[in-house]
Amino acid sequence: MSEPLRIGVLGAARISGSSLIGPARATGHRVVAVAARDRSRAEAYAAEHGVERVAGSYAELIADPEVEVVYNPLANGLHGPWNLAALAAGKHVLSEKPSASNAEEAAEVREAAAKAGTVFMEAFHYLFHPVTRRLHEVLASGEIGELRHVEAMVAIQAPPDTDPRWSLPLAGGAVMDLGCYSLHALRMLAPWAGGAPRLVSARGGQRAGAPGVDEWLDADLAFPGGATGSARCHMAYDGLEMSCRIIGSRGEVLAPNFVLPHRDDRLVVRTGDGERTERLGTRSSYTYQLEAFADRVRGGAPLPLDADDAVTTMTLIDAAYRAAGFEPRPRVS
Repeated sequence: MSEPLRIGVLGAARISGSSLIGPARATGHRVVAVAARDRSRAEAYAAEHGVERVAGSYAELIADPEVEVVYNPLANGLHGPWNLAALAAGKHVLSEKPSASNAEEAAEVREAAAKAGTVFMEAFHYLFHPVTRRLHEVLASGEIGELRHVEAMVAIQAPPDTDPRWSLPLAGGAVMDLGCYSLHALRMLAPWAGGAPRLVSARGGQRAGAPGVDEWLDADLAFPGGATGSARCHMAYDGLEMSCRIIGSRGEVLAPNFVLPHRDDRLVVRTGDGERTERLGTRSSYTYQLEAFADRVRGGAPLPLDADDAVTTMTLIDAAYRAAGFEPRPRVS
């Protein structure tokens, strides 16, 4: 193996345990530092996860010469500012999605990444798992015929009212947390659909007590080749659903949980010849992602995600918000 990455983590978010700490341990990379708004939280986090040391602030972590990769899982509204700060310091950045609060800020992150010459990636981890890779292979093989329609639905039960995902100033909302996956999954089908999809229409519902914040949103898209798409999300659903269903002229293929395939690694293919279920493995999509990111940093291997891709996704998110009667998320002031 090449030299381990030296990673610094912004914040003591619980998600980091599965999205970065576990994958780093599994792949032999070092988590050298963590910083949080509250130092005692960072110390507890470091002790729990075996992080080498605690930095006094986000800025101190970014300035640390031993930190070469900054992982940013902060609240959505803090992605843009701290991605910009990390890139300005010459760090590689693995940012949780979305990369910024809106397309304008995402474009600034893209410019900063180009100027820094470092690796910037938005953490759409699902794309690296064999479930999604196989989903694309089945479509590409022609087994289900020409692409006709795709449906992606990403929904969870409601977080507490105090959760930052319900905060407009912190760029919260169902599309920011969940719908970005649905929209991105549809965007990734462009090679088999005659090009990138365009937004046709969108509808959404506002969270009670949280003006301007979407509880759910459904977006309709159209591809140049004639196929249609539905990208849906719901952040106060009666269960968990993270499915992607691709319908072709001769059959269909379904990933019951494309976002968290370690929970359900099935791929179901249905054609006139019958139905089969493939199992693609429950190794974490985050582990595959960190391997791919490290291969890029250490060896220059290509990545399917970069700062350009992040701007395209954010532009589509902003368009969906406007079409559904919402404003794009504000930048943190």
